[in-house]
Amino acid sequence: MGLTIAQKIIKSHLVSGEMIPGTEIGLRIDQTLTQDATGTMAYLEFEAMGIDSVKTELSVAYIDHNTLQTGFENADDHRFIQSCAKKRGLLFSKPGNGICHQLHLERFGIPGKTLIGSDSHTPTGGGLGMIAIGAGGLDVAVAMGGGEYFTTMPKMTLVRLSGKLSPWVSAKDIILEVLRIMSVKGGVGKIIEYGGEGVKTLSVPERATITNMGAELGATTSIFPSDEITKAFLKAQGREEDWVALESDSDAQYDEIIDIDLTKLVPLAAMPHMPDNVKTVEEIGNIEISQVCIGSCTNSSLYDLLKVAAILKGKKIAPNVSLTISPGSMQVLNMLSLSGALSDILCAGARLLECSCGPCIGMGQSPQSKGVSLRTFNRNFEGRSGTADAGIYLVSPEVAAASAITGCLTDPRTLGEMPEIVMPESFIINDNLIEKPACACEADSVEIKYGPNIKPFPVSVALPESIQAKAILKVGDNITTDHIMPAGAKILPYRSNIPYLSNFCFRQCDEKFAENCKAEGKGFIIGGANYGQGSSREHAALVPLYLGIKAVIAKSFARIHCANLINAGIMPFTFENPDDYDKVSQGDVLELPEIRNAIKGGSKVTLINKTTGEEYALCYDYSERQKAMILEGGLLNYTKANGGNK
Repeated sequence: MGLTIAQKIIKSHLVSGEMIPGTEIGLRIDQTLTQDATGTMAYLEFEAMGIDSVKTELSVAYIDHNTLQTGFENADDHRFIQSCAKKRGLLFSKPGNGICHQLHLERFGIPGKTLIGSDSHTPTGGGLGMIAIGAGGLDVAVAMGGGEYFTTMPKMTLVRLSGKLSPWVSAKDIILEVLRIMSVKGGVGKIIEYGGEGVKTLSVPERATITNMGAELGATTSIFPSDEITKAFLKAQGREEDWVALESDSDAQYDEIIDIDLTKLVPLAAMPHMPDNVKTVEEIGNIEISQVCIGSCTNSSLYDLLKVAAILKGKKIAPNVSLTISPGSMQVLNMLSLSGALSDILCAGARLLECSCGPCIGMGQSPQSKGVSLRTFNRNFEGRSGTADAGIYLVSPEVAAASAITGCLTDPRTLGEMPEIVMPESFIINDNLIEKPACACEADSVEIKYGPNIKPFPVSVALPESIQAKAILKVGDNITTDHIMPAGAKILPYRSNIPYLSNFCFRQCDEKFAENCKAEGKGFIIGGANYGQGSSREHAALVPLYLGIKAVIAKSFARIHCANLINAGIMPFTFENPDDYDKVSQGDVLELPEIRNAIKGGSKVTLINKTTGEEYALCYDYSERQKAMILEGGLLNYTKANGGNK
């Protein structure tokens, strides 16, 4: 039987386990990336492992999230990461150089390689034909040290594209259509591979838009073939030697096939407050808007912004609209400037922001109260923008630019003939904002610089024999990592200060959550379906660890967050009977009797409700390695106990 593209790469990097869907595998990792919102903790973890230098082919530390410096905290974090990178053998991308995923696509991504990153949108690299997976910072730290990356062997889904996109319809509409079909839970346990003749009509930036938002499906990753289009992109970036051809075998088997005719797609939008709440722009209607934000790792490429410039040329932004533009990299900004396209954007009335994540992570540009903001981003979770009652719609650059002109949500097909975009044959290469590490002879003399806001990794303890504690919080379905550990300009500067950060945990769900945890000393969380969807931020596990949470019992979990909980030493369980979720109330006293023996022996786990007298059967699917991690109190303790071997 033939292999899919993903299976071929996995097979060539398989260190342990077998390629049987649902079983644990260990992969050799070629490349890693971090960003500054998650990177500080990842490097604290790496330092705790006592390893002198990274063992990967390439590791890059990017600064792109916390670039708004209203105090010393972010600057101190940047200095800490920079000093770690210099001492431990990583490249360091300075603030203003751009967004990690856009930059990695331009400068470092290689078809056929494996990449994990401490950011859930790392699958952007799949647009080049990489197995690129978002992971928690601790997993990335272990991989930097030469350890395997463990994950569950995914099933294979083929999205077969036919035809060609009509004018004014874009790659963003393709992934919004996939989200409409599959939902935010539909990709869990799967790799989404794109094939069919329609693939040949899509450039690498368009492919990267699609794989980027594959994270919103809950998928392990998404991937495209590496073909002549990939080769042309790498050649334009001066990296033709990195190209290798990759395609699935003609007799490859897929667990699921989804057919999409590109000719039938129309401009789409994801309505508040979920990326799969998708309708056509025409169906939604001409709602009045107050803000348009164009950028993010989804839609900030040169190709995207040249389209925006062509639409805005000679036009004026509507009086009721604030339009911001965030180029994905310094390369993109430089080429926009030299081509004159930047002038077209600015003359229309747009505001130019730094080459960074910016508004997408809630770092500035919060909409007005009850405002409607159109964004070319990947997430529209409630409150993520910084304004709790704002309505956030996810749209393509074409829809965003057209709407900025009219002042209301606009189908760009009403603008007439679509401008033709001609991409350059080569890109400007300037890596002045990327610093190389110290050479081996100088590394010992490099001092790692800690700021006063950087606090130690929270301490975890071995699993006790039994646990009795209150259900401190009960939440519903689709709880995101933004619910658990919010982002935004007021909170992000404290990413390296878990004690202070804990005050904001679950504040959107229960303002007294942190206070209640500290009063009780320990507790359980009861969750609904798809608990922990969203970003890879391990703070959503580390902060509950600090607050004494021992287990999360839910209907189902998002992949990365479930792994992060185990890494932190918090047990994720699911109800064997989902109806039992309704029988547990916040404040109930719960007990996991003889839990250590149960986990150690792989036996059934029963949750006793001491308040009501009821008992509930719980399910867990831990590998032997994960069981050992839980018993030790998390991955860091487990790694130390095993002499640094994961």
